[in-house]
Order: sequence, then structure tokens, then C-alpha cells
Amino acid sequence: MKKEWFGHISLLLAQIIYALNYSVAKDLMPHFLQPFALVFFRIIGACLLFWISSLFVPQVPIDRSDRKRLFVLALCGVLINQVFYIWGLSLTEPINSAIIMISNPIIVVLLMAFLVKERIRPLRLLGLVLALAGALNLLLFKGRFELGSATMAGDLLTLVNATSWAVFMVLSRPLMQKYHPFILMRWMFLIGAIGIIPIAWQQVEVIEWNHFTANAWWSLAFVVVATTFLAYVFNIYGLKRLNPSVASAYIYLQPFLALLVAMFMQADRLTPTKIVSGLLIISGLYLVSKQNKPVQDKKHD
Repeated sequence: MKKEWFGHISLLLAQIIYALNYSVAKDLMPHFLQPFALVFFRIIGACLLFWISSLFVPQVPIDRSDRKRLFVLALCGVLINQVFYIWGLSLTEPINSAIIMISNPIIVVLLMAFLVKERIRPLRLLGLVLALAGALNLLLFKGRFELGSATMAGDLLTLVNATSWAVFMVLSRPLMQKYHPFILMRWMFLIGAIGIIPIAWQQVEVIEWNHFTANAWWSLAFVVVATTFLAYVFNIYGLKRLNPSVASAYIYLQPFLALLVAMFMQADRLTPTKIVSGLLIISGLYLVSKQNKPVQDKKHD
């Protein structure tokens, strides 16, 4: 039970970082960095941090039989996840991207049923529906959601991103139980770093570093260290200890936590609609996690 609570705390911390990121990094694009250039620094920076961190944990080589899955996880959890999110966001509206991304827990539940034959529990499904309703209520309250030809390409790219992250969450847990997460993540981000160089280098070359302000440097550091490295650490520790369907449901907290951050910064205010939305999200998360059984770690706690 203690390990299960650590998983919940880790996932909550990841969502807090994501919520802070909306306010901290909102001016980085396009004022200082183009989208793929930002992804480049996120992946390269996190790669270096994971390699340094991995030096302080037991050095276990990746078995040959696990390398194919590791490559798939690197593509889905790092390269596709990072590139398609920012690419999709550049071609659609922020409200579209946010709403499509909260389909991730539903995709995870379907993949769990299809790939690992896990039964869809009624109480967990009810929790997902309640949390989804709360998140949608918050998001739709903030803006107008439209699907159409003008945003279709971006919407599809965002859906690919949500699906790739769902695949990562479902397929990564067996390896998380076998190897220390830092060992896995250093190889995943190395593969991602190799892949992002040809994609982003043209945008990296044209960066005007002399235009960077102190706030821009701080924002870039936050995105690399907190939003990428630390958020991945918290997510993988949550995945190590909790069912992927439980871990994925924490995405529903993002709009609610972003609202709390905006209120703290006096950029938003509390309304009855937002209170109801928050209660739906919290109630849904409780139901989703209620039937979860603790994951037994085999080694490398």
C-alpha cells in the first residue's frame, strides 16, 4: 500500500509540473524558439540528465530479447510523443489539442483490454467517465471546440500523440519491473535524441541566442529539467507502481491544476462550474484507483 501511495504522489507531482508549464513556458514559442527546436532541447537535455543520473544506480545491461520493445518505447514515449504533440498543436487550436489529449486514458483502457486481456471494471469505467466529464466541462468552459478541415491535420497528429503515449504506458510496465527506470530512460532518450536531430536541426541553426532574455533562459531550463526530465521520472515511477489505466487517468487533473495555478497568479477566478468540474475529476480519480491492486516490484526499487 505504501508503494501504491508513492505512485499516486509521483503522478500528482507530474501533473503539477505540467500545470505550471502553461504559465512558465507560454512565451518561449514562437518568440524565442520554433516548435521543433524546443523539442530538440527537451530531448537532448533530458537525455544528458538521464545518462548522468543512471551512473548512480545499478548498471544492468538490457537483454537482447528486450531491445526491440525498448526501441518501440523510445519511439512512442519520446520521439513521437514529443514531436507529434508540438506539431499537432501548431496546426490546431489549443482547446482542440487539450480535449483530444484527454482521450488518452480511454485509449489506455482499450489497449489494456486488447493487449494484456485486462477486464474493463465497471467502477473504473465510471471513474473515467466522471473525470472525463469534469475535464471536458473545464476545457469547454474556456473556449470553443471545433473539428473541421482547418484543424483536421493538427487534430489527427494530436490523436497520434495521445495513442503513442498510451502504447508507451501499456507496454513499458514489464520493463519497468525488470530494470531500473533510469537505465531504460537513458537508452530511450538516446534513441529519441538521434531521431530528433534531422527533424529539428534546421530550426536549431536559426536560433537568435542574443535575443534571449533572463526569463527565456529560465523558462527553457524549466521545460528541460522539470517538464521533461522530472515529469518523466514521476510518470515512470507512477507506472512502476500503479496500473496504467490508473496512471493515465491523472491527465484529467491537468486543466483543474492549471486553473488553480492561474487563480494563484490572479489570472482566473473560481466559479460554481469550476468547483463542480474539480469535484467530478477528483471523484473520478478516486473510483479509478479504488480497484487497483498494488504492483509488486521485483527489484531495483
